[in-house]
Amino acid sequence: MSPFFKFNKENNKNELNKKVLFNNLEKNARYLKTTFCYPRNKGLIFREIYVKSINKKANIFFIDGMANDKNIIDHIIYPLSEDISTLKEEAKNIKNIIKAKDIKELDCFHEIIDDILIGNTIVLIEGHSVGFSVDTSKFEHRQVEKPIRENVIKGPQEGFVESSQINLSLLRKRLRNEKLITERLTIGERSKSVVEIIYIDDLANSDIVNEVKDRINEIQADTIHTIDILEQHIEERPYSLVPTVLYTERPDRVAAFLMEGHVAVLMDSSSDCLVLPVTFWSLFHTGEDMYQRWAYGNFIRIIRMISLFIALLTPSIYIAVSTFHSEMLPTDLLLAITATRERVPFPVIIEVMIMESAFELLREAGIRIPTPIGPTIGIVGALILGQAAVEANIVSPILVIIVALTGLASFAIPNNSLNFMIRISRFMFLILSSMLGAFGIMAGIAITVSYLVSVKSFGVPFLAPLAPYYPSSKDTIFRLPVWMQWIRPAHVKPKNNIRKKKPRGRSNQ
Repeated sequence: MSPFFKFNKENNKNELNKKVLFNNLEKNARYLKTTFCYPRNKGLIFREIYVKSINKKANIFFIDGMANDKNIIDHIIYPLSEDISTLKEEAKNIKNIIKAKDIKELDCFHEIIDDILIGNTIVLIEGHSVGFSVDTSKFEHRQVEKPIRENVIKGPQEGFVESSQINLSLLRKRLRNEKLITERLTIGERSKSVVEIIYIDDLANSDIVNEVKDRINEIQADTIHTIDILEQHIEERPYSLVPTVLYTERPDRVAAFLMEGHVAVLMDSSSDCLVLPVTFWSLFHTGEDMYQRWAYGNFIRIIRMISLFIALLTPSIYIAVSTFHSEMLPTDLLLAITATRERVPFPVIIEVMIMESAFELLREAGIRIPTPIGPTIGIVGALILGQAAVEANIVSPILVIIVALTGLASFAIPNNSLNFMIRISRFMFLILSSMLGAFGIMAGIAITVSYLVSVKSFGVPFLAPLAPYYPSSKDTIFRLPVWMQWIRPAHVKPKNNIRKKKPRGRSNQ
């Protein structure tokens, strides 16, 4: 966007922000009708009524399909139309007449327009230079169901839906805390979207909360449809492979992060939640790690960590060993590999690239194919393709095993963003190993770790609490029993570091 157009856009916005309501009802109504292109715009509902209790006219504005018609009739139109002239003067206040759970006074047109666009109903009274905004929003949404991407065997079976009100209720059901704060922001120039920022006031660090709000307020876009787009606006390094925001659909997991001092972001029309700041361990863990007993949870984490290294390094190690370091293999195994590769016309790196690309193609195709036949096509396609490639002497049989093992290991990585990071990084390690062998793999690991140490998520180091070291409950690769996790992670800088009293005299056997 050129500076000229940006300047004009900001000036127009500032002029609208300064535009206050008139004392004249007709002028106010005309301004809103012009703004919403009424009557050509059939979405805006305009209704004139007469308020008997104060003998004045009133206008009602709301968007059809976004507001609850029954609530408007029962809580606004009927009470205003009712004759209550016998009541005391203080009872004739508009706020006392309208029977709604949330009503506020607005004196600027931009505030009124924003409220109409999020589903509220606006009441304008003759002779008043303020409008009354009543919360009557109602959007269609699906029922609460099981999480799709983060399903667990042992644990709660509720996931977020496309309604921020229901999502907030799912969080408050788990966190019955008077300090649980919900702040509401509106973003988008042409299409308004509501963003909810959730944190526990006496736990979350104020600097992190303010940083989150500042980044959201600085967004300049016509519209932000979903929280997935919002994530890309507020993340740390947009060109980096490393995710710095946690994306989850589980309210129980968000509640656990809030109790540690993190900040959560919800958005209407999105069935997911953003948690920030995050570290590598946040992306690596799952809710089931904590729901299982200590030994079972740690066993799952060991399997997951092994899977991460298999998904990242196995093809690279195969290239390095078969090309540069054949003396590392037992003689019989080396002869077996060599025999299977005798008729393969390609170098090892080309062979691996072909199979890895084919596997990624099958994975993506399996997602896009309609659900009833998607898994079948993926499995059958992989078997047929692998067998045909071996028989055609394009690849060796052992490579089919390696690629299949690598693909299975990648499915064990719980976070989708972390999964993509590992899958893309695997190709970088393939190139390094084809050029320098094991030295290339070691150089790649050193560069990766050095880079991860430099990454921060809203001021929190990505590899904390290990690098740099911070006091914590030791919940990283392994975890302690839940009754021994008595402090909160210090790298989030919570206002209260103590989760509970330190256990004493408990048997460790």
